Amino acid sequence: MDHETQIAGVTTRGQTKRRLGATLLAVVALSLLVTNSTLAQSYPSKPISLVLGQAAGGSVDIIARLIGQQLTERMGQPVIVENKVGAGGNIAAEFVAKAAPDGYTLFLGAANMSINASYYKNLRYSPANDFTLIDLISTVPMVLVVPPSLPVKDFKEFLAHARSRQDGISFASGGVGTTEHLTSEMLKAATGLAMVHIPYKGGAPAMNDVMGGRVPMLFTNLQNVLPYVRAGKLHALGIATMTRSPFLPDVPTFSELGIPNFKVSTWNGLMGPANMPRDIVNRLNREVNAILESPKMKERLVALSAEAIGGTPEQFAAFYAQDIQSWGEVIRKAGISAD
Repeated sequence: MDHETQIAGVTTRGQTKRRLGATLLAVVALSLLVTNSTLAQSYPSKPISLVLGQAAGGSVDIIARLIGQQLTERMGQPVIVENKVGAGGNIAAEFVAKAAPDGYTLFLGAANMSINASYYKNLRYSPANDFTLIDLISTVPMVLVVPPSLPVKDFKEFLAHARSRQDGISFASGGVGTTEHLTSEMLKAATGLAMVHIPYKGGAPAMNDVMGGRVPMLFTNLQNVLPYVRAGKLHALGIATMTRSPFLPDVPTFSELGIPNFKVSTWNGLMGPANMPRDIVNRLNREVNAILESPKMKERLVALSAEAIGGTPEQFAAFYAQDIQSWGEVIRKAGISAD
């Protein structure tokens, strides 16, 4: 009989090794659980970096500093905002994706993250897989605007005017692959309009040329355009939401204008590297949701024409996955790429 078999109820060496192996795995699993629990209970014990890919002074930076200030007050450790600008937000995103998933390096993600997943073919990180989704902070809808000098008073007249132009109608954007560009591509696909893209180096010069009547249309987010619409310097024809915005209650949605499911928003959300401990994710989610419910934060977001969202990490993850899929379809149909 083989020496690795059991004789008269005696445990053999093979069985002993298997039991020792199982015990060792259980001990390792328990130690990891205890370590993660201990980390979560002591978190945060040092300053936290909040990284973003946008420049200081813009709306994303303002939201980052508002969230950072209130997290500092609520969690007892400094939250330091770091602007890592460049490559369409990819420098900041890659930095966070490769950081330790311990909750001390966080990312204020924006809508360009969803676009970059399809627009860039050779990223050194995965927008879809290399992040932990913590909380969706806010959204700002896109609005179609034209200069007052354009001889149209509503979207129906705009379509007729655009179709009357044999060479197509031009549209401005802040650059190839931006939400401004891709929202216009969505309108092009939905209406069959002949449209010519005129990209600028940023949204501000694009909007200036539309106000000046040098380009006849632009999609941009509500926060950028609201003061100019209210001042009569731009004419808003449609807003990409399912219901009318309280900021522009007289501007119809695209669903009302005959283009169903035309919903496009820029957004901001708190993210971190993949595989963050669940207890830390839950803690951050609770804190951000409480911040979004505070009167101070609501007031500041209203001033930015933004809607506070909040919710669970799972809801943010579902939103993000859908956004990546939606922009991917637009990019493939438009045939554009950064590479």
